[in-house]
Amino acid sequence: MLIYEYLPHELARLGVVVRAAGLDRRQVAALVRLAQERAGRARVGPAEPHHLSELSIAELRCVQWERIAPVMDREQVAMYARSLDSRAVRCEEQRLQRLMADVAEAERLGVTAPEISRHRVCRIGAWAVAGRSRPGVPGPVVHLMAASAEAAAKRVWAVHGKDGGLYRRTGCRIASVEQVLPEFGELF
Repeated sequence: MLIYEYLPHELARLGVVVRAAGLDRRQVAALVRLAQERAGRARVGPAEPHHLSELSIAELRCVQWERIAPVMDREQVAMYARSLDSRAVRCEEQRLQRLMADVAEAERLGVTAPEISRHRVCRIGAWAVAGRSRPGVPGPVVHLMAASAEAAAKRVWAVHGKDGGLYRRTGCRIASVEQVLPEFGELF
């Protein structure tokens, strides 16, 4: 039984909180604007085949950045500190409770040593294959959780590369795999 140490929304929230540590109001305001712009671009972008998408990630991050400025005002601090953010502390406690509940459920089901996996969210981009579809036109983008970029590529190809799958229908091949949550240096 696979147990995720972090779910995508937890990675997005925690990544923003970690990055905000020590920033002042001006820096936070600039990052709020960037997050809003990214969410706006994602809203007009092409739809993705899964719930986990560029749009969902952008909106999760935007909500967190927008939440931090009022926390700083309420606490009357010049720089953001996670320890003063009661919601960030509560969310981390809830994540740990979820993790313990998942482990307890696995043990109840008879799993003697449940695996706690530190998955990442990867963005897999595709391009049209020469002679098929329109060459040079970006293909579909897929976001998913995987232990590594290699595992993400294998998993997305297993799902979308088979006959009748998204890549076969569009004449595309995997062109890039990029870790998007957490961003490098944020958590692990």
